[in-house]
Amino acid sequence: MTTFEKNIKGKHILGNARVSGNAQVSGDARVYGNARVYGNAQVSGNAQVSGNAQVSGDARVSGNAQVSGDARVYGDARVYGDAQIEKTSDYLVIGPAKSSGRFTTAHKDSKIGIRVTCGCFSGTVKEFSEAIEKTHKDNKEHLEQYRLFCQLIAFNFGVTE
Repeated sequence: MTTFEKNIKGKHILGNARVSGNAQVSGDARVYGNARVYGNAQVSGNAQVSGNAQVSGDARVSGNAQVSGDARVYGDARVYGDAQIEKTSDYLVIGPAKSSGRFTTAHKDSKIGIRVTCGCFSGTVKEFSEAIEKTHKDNKEHLEQYRLFCQLIAFNFGVTE
């Protein structure tokens, strides 16, 4: 049985929505409208993908995240929490980082403003900045790269603190 067939039986996919490839939809997640989830993408928890939105590649959408409209979430993006992605510019993926090879994702979040996710870290831009200062205090090159990530995120989303 394919992932698509499993998801249909679980009533995760509604309307003209399509899930294909190795993509998975699980938990109470829903994909509906004309939305597409494909590649190795995963949609889980209470997440919703709707409208003409697409989630692809190795992207992960979970928690109470909502991806809608014409948004495209792809690559190594990690969108979760209370994310509100209505257009592709509502999130940003930066990386890979020199220190770990990981990607950093920032996105709009209805509860905290802008959420930054990197590895096991998830929090505000300010919290991310504080965390990288502690974590990379002994490696100037890694610290400088992450500081640049913070600057880019702040600039992209107009964060002032």
